[in-house]
Amino acid sequence: MRSSHHHHGHDGSHRHHFGRRGFGRPGHGWEGDASDRSGGRGRHRVFDSSELRLVLLKLIADEPRHGYELIRAIEDLTGGRYVPSPGMIYPTLTMLDEMGHIAATKSEGARKSFAVTPDGTAHLVERKAEVDALFARLAELAGLQERTDSAPVRRAMNNLREALIHRLGREGVQKQTVHDAVAIIDEAAQRIERL
Repeated sequence: MRSSHHHHGHDGSHRHHFGRRGFGRPGHGWEGDASDRSGGRGRHRVFDSSELRLVLLKLIADEPRHGYELIRAIEDLTGGRYVPSPGMIYPTLTMLDEMGHIAATKSEGARKSFAVTPDGTAHLVERKAEVDALFARLAELAGLQERTDSAPVRRAMNNLREALIHRLGREGVQKQTVHDAVAIIDEAAQRIERL
């Protein structure tokens, strides 16, 4: 398994540009939470802030929505592969509002819905090619999720996990046995990469 890439931020802190699944493109993305269905969390860089603004603007142009609906819409578009956090969505909505691309609408309940403005619609027309490419990337994530989350793959991964727990969980396991198990897993990973 490839290790995550680490980059130092301006404050000297480590920043993870890739999640444990290794999907992402250097230089293309914001750091956001991504969830998988098993409840594990990884770090993915899917879009940068200007790209996120375009995605949200297009979704709002399709129909007025509030922040939570936008999070769910992106989750649905990616088949659950990517779930942006509220901490990324709401500041972006504020920025779109300040730019005059969206405006709050009257809505029932406490949630504030947004609708696209004429300026926002014009902006989407100008950036149509980029918007189409961004939604193609969301569809690509959904396809990746479907391929890697298929039932046979999950069953095989669970079998591997159970075998490891069963064999290495015994008392008195020799170090060599652990090394042998690791070598088998590494070899399997290399063979899968060559398929």
